Amino acid sequence: MPMNAHFPCRNNIMTSIGKSSEKLFIGFDFSTQQVKAIAIDNNLAVVHEASVQFDKDLPHYGTQGGVHIQADGLTITSPTLMWVEALDLLLSKMKQDRFDFSKVSSLSGAGQQHGSVYWNQGAEKTLNNLQSQVSLKEQLKDAFSLAHSPVWMDSSTTKQCQQLEQAAGGAQALADITGSRGYERFTGNQIAKVFQTQPTIYEVTERISLVSSFAASLFIGRVAPIDYSDGSGMNLLDINTRMWSQKALDACGPRLAERLGQPVSSSNNLGSISSYFVDRYGFSPDCQVITFTGDNPGSLAGMRLQAGDIAVSLGTSDTLFLWLKTPRPALEGHIFCNPVDDVAYMALLCYKNGSLTRERLRNERAKGSWDKFNQLLRSAPPGNEGNIGIYFDVQEITPAAVGVVRTGSDGKRVESFTDPQEARAVIEGQFLAKRLHAEKLGYHIGKDTRVLATGGASSNSAILQILSDVFQAPVYVMDVANSASLGCAYRARHGWLGSSQVTFKDSVKTATEFKLAASPNLEVSQIYDQLLVRYRQLEEELAGS
Repeated sequence: MPMNAHFPCRNNIMTSIGKSSEKLFIGFDFSTQQVKAIAIDNNLAVVHEASVQFDKDLPHYGTQGGVHIQADGLTITSPTLMWVEALDLLLSKMKQDRFDFSKVSSLSGAGQQHGSVYWNQGAEKTLNNLQSQVSLKEQLKDAFSLAHSPVWMDSSTTKQCQQLEQAAGGAQALADITGSRGYERFTGNQIAKVFQTQPTIYEVTERISLVSSFAASLFIGRVAPIDYSDGSGMNLLDINTRMWSQKALDACGPRLAERLGQPVSSSNNLGSISSYFVDRYGFSPDCQVITFTGDNPGSLAGMRLQAGDIAVSLGTSDTLFLWLKTPRPALEGHIFCNPVDDVAYMALLCYKNGSLTRERLRNERAKGSWDKFNQLLRSAPPGNEGNIGIYFDVQEITPAAVGVVRTGSDGKRVESFTDPQEARAVIEGQFLAKRLHAEKLGYHIGKDTRVLATGGASSNSAILQILSDVFQAPVYVMDVANSASLGCAYRARHGWLGSSQVTFKDSVKTATEFKLAASPNLEVSQIYDQLLVRYRQLEEELAGS
């Protein structure tokens, strides 16, 4: 999921935006636990931040972590009306803080990926006729055929995944079409479950939205289209044609295309904001709404990735964001349409064994000291004299495997390493895995490649040097807080400027530069190329055991 940090809270609008000519742009993020908003000015500086925490600010919904976990432990949902009420509460907070909505030229937003919203018959008419003196919650209380929206944490649709993969001709065939094999949290499988287990609800459902397009619908007063990028996380969109796959639609539910509507570009201008927000909060009637997208695509925009870039979030779980020109879908990882370039793609790889694994080895080998751990790293040479380790303390996602394996320079298994060998093996192993799976999805390291690092370990220079050496590319560090909402503020401005007139890259070129943290040692390139071949073999053995 997207990286989260925190901007210093600025409750009051800064003096610099007091001028009537100042233009503001807002990015929203409807995430699992909260809805956030970040406003930037025309110079891309953050001028306001606000949020509503679902558990704390809306306790009457009884959520924990923003969700309800059902008795089977697999079905996980969120109350749809909670998101509706949260938006009014968020905007009311901003109004109390004297945020001047009249200066907002455009807005956009993100939603937690894969979650789905089911609009009741007549919902579009209700959206078209919102009255500013009555809350959204009150007016939309009967607008949803399914009161509790399935969210990305749900894993109750294994049967539907198997059915969809079979209909597509197999898991790889489905990945070739939609960018991913069948995943329980993906929206198409959730829709199929609703159709199969609650056919009456499916029948009265007028439209189906993602969380992102649902949020956009509130702002424009009609059901908003799903964008290409977030639509790529449904197992329904053909990422090659950027149209719904009829084969996938037929496997998930009847007349599904008419319920979804036609997908659109992620930079599409949806038009002016609903009069509800003009009259209730003081938005300008000329405020434009740019298509909303998923939180991970929003984060890619927030990190300002460019062609050839790779972003690495080094946190509790490690996440890899890739910018791809020619993707190669695989059984691991996900490929989405790019949210800021309609002819490019992005890929997402998630690893459960991140900082907790690094910290375990630090505690065991360096007595809990990062300084000592870094000394160990530096005392072992690049390539670790051919010693390779895989450390999957918990069941890994990419690949689906668990266990700890060590091999010496001769390729034979060993029971233990020295302290310096162990320290370097865990870090090199983690980064070799990331490079391996990135290349499997079509990523190519080139002369313009940049690695952008964020998360807790991005402050560790010794770890970043190994990252740079393994990828043979410079590593830059960035402090991108609330990347999804910030990215959508950038996208709002880009859409307002005219996405056909200016590239996203040019629209954010005045943002703060990233800081160079490590440069690759070109002399070790061949060492890591050779290690990568051996690491791949070792990982395949572990995954197959």
